[in-house]
Parts: sequence; C-alpha cells; structure tokens
Amino acid sequence: MMNLQSTSLSALASEPLEIALNPKGEPSRPYGARQSAILNRAAFETAQAEIAGWPGYRPTPLVRLPGLAGRLGLAEIAYKDEGGRFGLGSFKALGGAYAVLRLLQRRLAEVTGTTPSTAEILKGQGADLVSSLTVCCATDGNHGRSVAWGAQTFGCRCVIFVHGTVSQGRVDAIARYGAEVRRVPGTYDEAVREAAREAEAQGWTVVSDTSYPGYMDIPRDVMQGYAVMAEEALAQCGDSLPTHVLVQAGVGGMAAAICAHLWETLEQRRPRFVAVEPDEAACLLASVQNGTASHVTGELDTIMAGLACGETSLLAWDILDEGADAFMTVTDASAREGMRLLAEGCDGDPPLVAGESAVAGLCAAIGALARPRVRESLGLGPDSRILLFGSEGDTDPRLYSEIVGRSGDEVRTKVPAE
Repeated sequence: MMNLQSTSLSALASEPLEIALNPKGEPSRPYGARQSAILNRAAFETAQAEIAGWPGYRPTPLVRLPGLAGRLGLAEIAYKDEGGRFGLGSFKALGGAYAVLRLLQRRLAEVTGTTPSTAEILKGQGADLVSSLTVCCATDGNHGRSVAWGAQTFGCRCVIFVHGTVSQGRVDAIARYGAEVRRVPGTYDEAVREAAREAEAQGWTVVSDTSYPGYMDIPRDVMQGYAVMAEEALAQCGDSLPTHVLVQAGVGGMAAAICAHLWETLEQRRPRFVAVEPDEAACLLASVQNGTASHVTGELDTIMAGLACGETSLLAWDILDEGADAFMTVTDASAREGMRLLAEGCDGDPPLVAGESAVAGLCAAIGALARPRVRESLGLGPDSRILLFGSEGDTDPRLYSEIVGRSGDEVRTKVPAE
C-alpha cells in the first residue's frame, strides 16, 4: 500500500499543470450586485427548503484525510463525498432535478395562479399539465441523469442528448430513469446545440447547466441548487473553516455556485478559490487569459467526461471573473493517479470511490504543492486547510474498474488491490 501511495503522489507531483492567477481576484472584494443578480441568499434558502424536503435527502459526508494532509505538509484536507447523493452517484441531483422542479412550479403557477409545493406535485397536483411537458438537455452523463431523475420523480417526459464519446454505461444509467437518450456525433458543445434545435422544433424546454444569451433563468436554478452542498460543507467544517478550495470545472456552473456561496456567506473570511479543468478542455483558463468568457475548440478529449466542455457559461463567468483567485489545468494521467490514491487511502485515511471528474481539485493541489512558485502564489503552507468537492463516485463502473484495478464496491468494502 505504501508503494502505491508513494507512486501516485510522485506521479501527481510531476505531471504538468498550468496556472493563471486572476488579476481581479481580490480577497477584500465584497459580494456585489453583479453576483447577487445571479445567486443570492434568498434564492438559496428557497432551494435548500425544497431539496431538503425531497424523499431520500440527507447531507453527504465530509471526510477528513489526515494521512494525506500529513504527507503533503498541510493542516487539513476535507473531501465532500457526493457519490451517494440521492443514489445518483454525483452532486448533479442538486442542480438538474431542482431546475426541473422549478420549471414545473412556474408552469403550474401560470395556469393556476399559485405555486405548488414539492409535496403537492408529488401527490399529483397538476398531473395532466406536468405529464404533457418534455424537458431535455445535453450531457456528459451526470447532469442528464439528474434531469432524467427529476423528470421521473415529478412526472414529466425527458429526452437526453449525449455526444459521441459518452460511454454506454453512462447512457444506460440515464435510460434507467425513463428518459429517451439520443446520441449526437461530435463534442459536448455539439450536443448542446442539437438539444436546443430539437427543443425549439418540438416545443420542449431545455434544462441546461450552461447559460448563453437569452437563456439564463434555468441555469441560474441549476447553480442555486448546487449551493446546497457548499452550505452542508460549511456546517460540517464548523469552526475549522477552509483556507483554500479547489474545485473542478466544466462550463463553470458548479465552481461558480460554490464560489458564490462561500463568498456571500463568509465575506472577508472566504477561502482562496481555484477552478480546475482538464488541460484538453480549459475554457475558463482561456477566459481569464482573454479577459472575457471564452470558447475553446478541438476534440475536448479527456477521461474527465463531466468536465469535457469547451464553452464557458456566461452566468458562471460573471461570478468567477471576480470571485476566483486562480485557474488551473490538470492532465488525464493526473486524474487516474488521483483516483488510485483516494481508493487506497493514505496512511490510515478511509478509502474513497472518486470518479474521473471528482479528483481534479485534489490533483491540482498536489501539483501546486510540488512547485514552490505555484505554492507560494496560492499561499499554501503548513497552516492551510483545503476543502475539496468529490463531485462523483464510480458513475461509469467499467471505466472506474479499469483505472483503479478494483470495482467501486470493492474499494468501499476495503478489498485490497492486487
């Protein structure tokens, strides 16, 4: 076990990474009107009250990793494990399903003049109207599963568009929630465009986690739902608040939601915030380098399927543009080593099942600590307390087993590696 841990840490320390410090990242900057127009406390409290009332809701665990923290010379590493969220395997249930609910509530309010509660919709209020509606989205896997679960839970139809490299395992997982799944040649961004075209032609509603001109309300709901896990993490941290948060990012929705919630809630005590992307799909890094929300092209070929996005969400950028302190990239090789490292458990730490997209923040932290200039630029040292968000478990079981050498169930039951 020691050799496996040492090998993974050594590999993670030596893998290439890129960092861009944000020239607008000022710790004393207040949470302003620009950000409040997107995400705010009042809207969060509505989201939290709704989601807390869903069947099966419970906070996901915050797992402390003292063994790994000691190896890296840090005061603390805490890992918010989203793998068990509503049985869907990822944090996405908080966003897509919540946006579906909000959409249905608005549609019913337009007809009846009153907004039904979650409980009333679950009991069948407005079922004739709800069942006539169709929601759709493009997905790398987890968001589509959340939207499909929300549609099935609340009673509407659902069509999900996946791009060419989404694994069959992720497609099957979406279909299990009653959605029709359509595969689109090309990248995630091409699936986004196809979903938008088909929705316009069929009269469906897109429930997307990315925003663009003329499409803002639903992505705002998605992001507001994500803030629930940030609030849970703060409550679980107690007085030991994080000094640094490193969060993986695709279009930026999850990263922005966490950034905004910590910024608004903690104000001057907020931690340094770093958004982390695959080096093959780094639209946020391009955005800070260009000084505006940007789009990167190419195959976007990365095993971090949930982060394989080329176009920055405009709403997310309106928060990260001033709220993030830095943007970093990591490699696929880093992701593989990060998954193995967490599966082993370091120096007595509990083994954790972390999917390919869940470990980007961890990989970036280890890479930063190994580079004196990067470490100093981020203010990382022996007093640092790092908070990570493990956004998914083994959402593609076959790929997880190939990378880690054991199934997720074997890791959870502590079956040793061969």
